[in-house]
Amino acid sequence: MVKRDQHAIGPNVIEIRDSLARGIAAHTPSEGQTATAVDGLVLFRHHAPSACHWTTCEPSLTIFLQGKKLINLGGVDYLCDESSFLVSSIDVPIRSQILEASPAVPLLSFRYRLDMSAVQEVLGREDLPESKECSGAGLAVGETTAALLRVSGRLLELLDTPEDLPFLSPLIQREIVYRILRSPQGERLRAIATRGDLSNRAAKAIAWLRANYTKPLHMEELSAVARMGVSTLHRQFRALTAMSPLQYQKQLRLQTARQRMLAGEIDATTAAYEVGYESVSQFSREYSRFFGQPPMRDVKALRQDKVGAITAP
Repeated sequence: MVKRDQHAIGPNVIEIRDSLARGIAAHTPSEGQTATAVDGLVLFRHHAPSACHWTTCEPSLTIFLQGKKLINLGGVDYLCDESSFLVSSIDVPIRSQILEASPAVPLLSFRYRLDMSAVQEVLGREDLPESKECSGAGLAVGETTAALLRVSGRLLELLDTPEDLPFLSPLIQREIVYRILRSPQGERLRAIATRGDLSNRAAKAIAWLRANYTKPLHMEELSAVARMGVSTLHRQFRALTAMSPLQYQKQLRLQTARQRMLAGEIDATTAAYEVGYESVSQFSREYSRFFGQPPMRDVKALRQDKVGAITAP
């Protein structure tokens, strides 16, 4: 990523960003993830770099105020720093890693889940600029503007006045959506929210597969959900997720199995069957290729790392 000149960014943006960072720090008394009273708003505070972490990204806006993070989707890297925002327009499995964070300058960010019905409502306004031709994946990184930071700050301020949440939260959400759609990074979000668009149809297939990943994958069934031919669906699916439907399903299965083994003290056999595998040996092979070691050894190492992080000074 090209290093930005702070004077070129503008003092106004820097001041608003610093104020928002202080607000997040005030509402995150402990390290990690903090849920809030604002529906869909989650705050993050991390004090150290991390190893690669597999997770699932939902349609959302993430704004970074401090630190640096690397997001990988299907082999494509997205580098996010204190001047960045990340827009996800689909549910997609990703790999993330904190590159820069410290107790003195922690990574601070917040993620706000996007309501696609609100996106469609904003798109229905006649005064919104016409869409440009859209290409690229369902993730996009952009440079935060003063306008986007201001409206994000107003959303965070609602945590101090919960009585205002029912009335103001929907208004602020629509402005956030508007600001995203006015940016170049909003074109994919616009396409996915536009009924009948090929991206919108492919997104329906992605949502269906996300909800039914334990079932056997039949491309004819998936293409019927999307109302497009199999070859067209393959092309659109890969454009959005940087992977095929089969690879998408496999990643969801393996990540979910890993999470359940970590959280539920279940063994690899049970996890394999719960996420849809019919062969435990196939599950173990694919798990080892994806995470680098067999299931139970991997889970044991993850638990030890977690204990070490908790007990470390």
